[in-house]
Amino acid sequence: MPIPMTDNSIRASRTQSSTTYGRPALLGLLLASSTIGLTACGKKDTADAQVVEQPTLVSPENIGVVDTMRISSGPALSGELSAERSASVRSEVSGSVIQVYVEAGQKVAAGAQLARIDAGTAAAAELSARTGVTASEASAAQTKKELDRAERLNAAGAIADRDLENARLTYSTAMAQLANVKSAYAQANKQLRSATVRAPFAGVIAGTVVSAGDVVQPGAQLFTVVDPKSMRLEAAVPAAQVSQIRIGMPVAFKVSGYADREFTGTVKRISPVADPTTRQVMILAAIPNSAGTLVGGLFAEGRVNAETRSAMVLPSTAIDQRGAKPVVMRLRAGRVERVAVTLGIRDEQRENYEITQGLQRGDTVLLGAAQAIGEGKQVRVSSVNDRSAAAAPAKATTGTR
Repeated sequence: MPIPMTDNSIRASRTQSSTTYGRPALLGLLLASSTIGLTACGKKDTADAQVVEQPTLVSPENIGVVDTMRISSGPALSGELSAERSASVRSEVSGSVIQVYVEAGQKVAAGAQLARIDAGTAAAAELSARTGVTASEASAAQTKKELDRAERLNAAGAIADRDLENARLTYSTAMAQLANVKSAYAQANKQLRSATVRAPFAGVIAGTVVSAGDVVQPGAQLFTVVDPKSMRLEAAVPAAQVSQIRIGMPVAFKVSGYADREFTGTVKRISPVADPTTRQVMILAAIPNSAGTLVGGLFAEGRVNAETRSAMVLPSTAIDQRGAKPVVMRLRAGRVERVAVTLGIRDEQRENYEITQGLQRGDTVLLGAAQAIGEGKQVRVSSVNDRSAAAAPAKATTGTR
């Protein structure tokens, strides 16, 4: 049975508590509470430090800058290069080839000897024609003297008019004969000279199909000579875009074997008829080639620069066109922001777009995969040190206990 507490017992109990838990005990409790409070504050500060945003590193390859440059647009073309001046040198006489003076790829001057054909028959014909000319000239001179004598005698009344007419007829016949043999001599002389095959113009031997000892006939092909300084591009363009092309427009193209170089030319002719099968139109462009870099037969791809101007330009990898309006991800004060832009002409060859509205020259934008970084995110362009540190393996540390 519990003993009821009186006022005296209550006071005694309070006195005992005061003695047991005095000021030292209370001070310990306060210190413990302060320690717990400081520990809690320290944990909160650490948590706040952990939620500070870290910038996303972006490589320089994924950064583009809006710049002003020349941009061109026009119909695409593809075709083959060939020499503007090309000649197939053929034999004009029959005979055996005595000597060949050139080889394929060799440069030749205009009139240079390429080969020599046996001209025995041509030489005999030329000698006979030359002899005929000499005889005819003597006969014509004699008939001229007789005509002069007949005219004097007729004037004196010594011969009849009929005799004068006969003298004139004889002279005319002699002159006709002389003209005839002179023509034969010229032909024979040409045949003799044709036995020596010469280059029709300065150029390069593109091919030879004859060797010493071959027997050739008139019309047989011997050599192909081209002028490499003047090339042309025979190319096809879509018929739907031919209305954009005009004579004199510039052409830009690349050639197989020269992938890093761009060549230019000028539209010279446009075919009035489209190919019924491919529905493409052939154009002919003149290509300057003074250095002789280009050679015939190479395949070329490019475009006709129907429209060219200076404008603000961005690569196509910087523009997101999946939405209703094209947008780019621009960096402003280190953060990403989405900006709508208006596009102009497109340079399909260089894969660039003209930017007419939305950006200014010098603006920085994200390219390629970096466009996936969310709007408002903080971004920093990585340096060489950043990439080296990321690639280096972590070093193991050893402590001493």
